[in-house]
Amino acid sequence: MDNEALKVIFTRHTVRHFLNKPVAANDLETICRAAMCAPSACNRQMWQYVVITERTALDAMVEFLPNARMLAQAQAAIVVCGDPAEDYGFYWQQDCSAATQNALLAAHALGLGACWCGLYPREERAAAAAKFLGIPEKIIPMAILAIGYPDPAAGEKPKDKWKPEKIHYGKW
Repeated sequence: MDNEALKVIFTRHTVRHFLNKPVAANDLETICRAAMCAPSACNRQMWQYVVITERTALDAMVEFLPNARMLAQAQAAIVVCGDPAEDYGFYWQQDCSAATQNALLAAHALGLGACWCGLYPREERAAAAAKFLGIPEKIIPMAILAIGYPDPAAGEKPKDKWKPEKIHYGKW
């Protein structure tokens, strides 16, 4: 495929196994910058990010986030948080989801792998992450992205998710 943007979209996949190789701070900043390029309701940008690179913190989160066990191998994580107190706050989940997808695509474009682990609406998971990370009460942690260099030995590859029967033209 000649189109680089489409190549990144079509080849991005969830990575749960990582090499023991640190992720550069400038790559994490690039991922956050890409996340902030996402569309947002009335451009309110109802997102905040917590970037985590400390091994002890990543390991500790595995203990209270059963869906994020891959943090034990990840070299970094980004917690995507929403601020529903903003004007148009009822769109915070959509804003944060678009930002999360941008972050996943940016990670892949940089040669990194990532896994989107949901926090909200599982309130116990969101509350545990908020407490551990000192997130203010009005801010809601929506997702945590485990990030690192993919372990090629794991054999994780993109899946063909194309299902033309799910497309309806004009009406259902």
